[in-house]
Amino acid sequence: MYERNGKMKGVKTSYICTECGYKSSKWLGKCPGCGEWNCMEEHTETAQEKKAAPQHAVSALINEESAERISDLTVPSFIRTETGMEELDRVLGGGLVSGSVVLLTGEPGIGKSTLLLQISDILCRTRRVLYVSGEESRGQIKLRAKRLGTVGEELFVYTNPNVDSIVEESRRLEPNILIIDSIQTVFTERVSSSPGSITQIKETASQLISFAKGSGTSVILVGHVNKEGSIAGPKMLEHMVDAVLCFEGEKQMAYRVIRAAKNRFGSTNEIGVFEMTGEGLAEVPNPSEALLEGRPKNMSGNCAVCVIEGTRPIIAEIQALAAPTAFSAPRRTINGLDYNRVYLMLAILEKRLGIPFSKFDVYLNVVGGIHIDEPAADLAVCMALISSMRDIPVSDGLIAVGEVGLSGETRSIPDIEKRLGEAQRLGFGEFVLPRLRKDKLHCSSDMKLYYAGGIFELLKIFAESGKQREIEQHKNV
Repeated sequence: MYERNGKMKGVKTSYICTECGYKSSKWLGKCPGCGEWNCMEEHTETAQEKKAAPQHAVSALINEESAERISDLTVPSFIRTETGMEELDRVLGGGLVSGSVVLLTGEPGIGKSTLLLQISDILCRTRRVLYVSGEESRGQIKLRAKRLGTVGEELFVYTNPNVDSIVEESRRLEPNILIIDSIQTVFTERVSSSPGSITQIKETASQLISFAKGSGTSVILVGHVNKEGSIAGPKMLEHMVDAVLCFEGEKQMAYRVIRAAKNRFGSTNEIGVFEMTGEGLAEVPNPSEALLEGRPKNMSGNCAVCVIEGTRPIIAEIQALAAPTAFSAPRRTINGLDYNRVYLMLAILEKRLGIPFSKFDVYLNVVGGIHIDEPAADLAVCMALISSMRDIPVSDGLIAVGEVGLSGETRSIPDIEKRLGEAQRLGFGEFVLPRLRKDKLHCSSDMKLYYAGGIFELLKIFAESGKQREIEQHKNV
């Protein structure tokens, strides 16, 4: 019953890319689908396995016979369940939707299991929760629950990673929320490959999604990330689920941030901020105050910036340090900012203002471990760099926002009124913004406003801000 190459008849061998799911009949060094190297994994599938493969989650949807006008359609009433953590509910769009599937990803040790156990303790007070773990034993889960104070009566723990057993136990218990930690450890006996392979993840996730859509149970899947920081497993997994949440943060830092990379029931611009403590994750309802805590006074190289994350304005501190280099190629170390964007700012300052950054090592950092992607931080980055090079302190009560173009000009940014309100609430008295917003500003503010048409006016603003600071100091004396 064997062929000449030693393989059993009826067994089909193929190679599948672990990054994008591209399938090939032969091994390839470079995947034609995504361009990654050494990512093709061998997969063998018998005729019986192919025949017994589970149906996809699409089969759980209702098969409609005819098309309808969009004006005749009715809006479905999704039932949301609040998790008890406002920061997480904000990212989810108001809470967990019945029958939805959420994928929570993050690096090992970032706090995914801790967060899920904490919200399980809150949810099980009014809902029934089934926590399935394929990575820890019941004793390990009990130790973590004891440390976090999780003692809910309607929280059930199950440690069998077989997806058929998980679905069967879920049908028996009928939980409102099902948590799978993690999808890379769950397997089905219908597939011969090992747990965590691209085929296993695809088939087990498909079966869990089908169960969620058919029963109305909210399912949360925990996903691992690879060394590049992207979600491990097939890219199709992100398309199958309803929401993808990314748990970010440096392990050495106390703050953690949850972002929505995808959300069918809400916005993808919101973030949730948490602080890792000895008793688990604590919500940070006012991130601006937390990020500015311990800020040095009257020091060069520091500048505050107000960015918009979803609907929330957040004030962060950008620190810059420029030191003469001893090498032919100066060092650039950047944390919390886009690497290429900072290079643009350095080139603009050197070309337009003649500041020789090519002879200096440059270090930039956003305090608190958060990452800023908004171009509105360009002006604050430039002010922090100039402050460090000239050793001129930026006023402690000054905030700078604005995008900088390659010619050195400043560009308009949205939500100026919202940024001004947050800055005024935290006691900032000076605000630097693009000149283009001068006639479009519709708010009364007691703050001192500086309008910059380009980076050429920043040195003038430094001088005016310094005089303002001296006047205030004399008044206090």
